[in-house]
Amino acid sequence: QVQLVESGGGLVQPGGSLRLSCAASRSRFSIYAMGWYRQAPGKQRELVATITPSGTTNYADSVKGRFTISRDNAQNTMYLQMNSLKPEDTAVYYCNKPSLNWPWGQGTQVTVSS
Repeated sequence: QVQLVESGGGLVQPGGSLRLSCAASRSRFSIYAMGWYRQAPGKQRELVATITPSGTTNYADSVKGRFTISRDNAQNTMYLQMNSLKPEDTAVYYCNKPSLNWPWGQGTQVTVSS
């Protein structure tokens, strides 16, 4: 059973930065495309960034130019660097595959507020 553990969230002021981490228990992590999702209160979960096994990235328009997704296959870990944070980025952030999801982790709360 795959376990995904997200960390790095917190409270930050608008314009600030956070770096999220996702640790996967899965062996051969490197062969899977991965993504970061977020779910704001009262809204559906949305996919905001993806990265292929080779490192090609893609972003939702709402985060393009501000967020950077990366991965360390040797450590079975993925990251999301979030800069220029806005209040509308407030959400619980999750990592998972872009399709055929593994079981969801607990997520990490990001709150952007002054």
